[in-house]
Amino acid sequence: MYLIIGGAYQGKMEYAAQRFGLSEEDIYVCTDDHEPDFSRRCLHHVERYVRFCLKKGADPAEKLEKWSVSHGDGVLICEDIFCGVVPTDEETRAWREAAGRCAAWAAGKAEGVVRLFCGLPQVLK
Repeated sequence: MYLIIGGAYQGKMEYAAQRFGLSEEDIYVCTDDHEPDFSRRCLHHVERYVRFCLKKGADPAEKLEKWSVSHGDGVLICEDIFCGVVPTDEETRAWREAAGRCAAWAAGKAEGVVRLFCGLPQVLK
């Protein structure tokens, strides 16, 4: 499994598609209002899946662990919402913390971690 992180509009999905040969059918764009399609090879906007889990009182790493076992060549793409000014809103702060913890979990499990900044990949692992 690979993890790609970076800020909004930094080219994460384009990089993943090119680097890992992903087609549109391989990529699932997560939302915060329903369960992702875990049959896909790439889950984009994992931070939104984390928000979905928070609403349901579920642990995002639990299902992502199962997904990673069945998708050894899978790619997680997460927008970096866990840096910068800490939100004063308690719900947003909890989401940001949970997304950071999920990204840390994924980075520990991943074969490789890349951060995209201004479209440039920085290999972290």
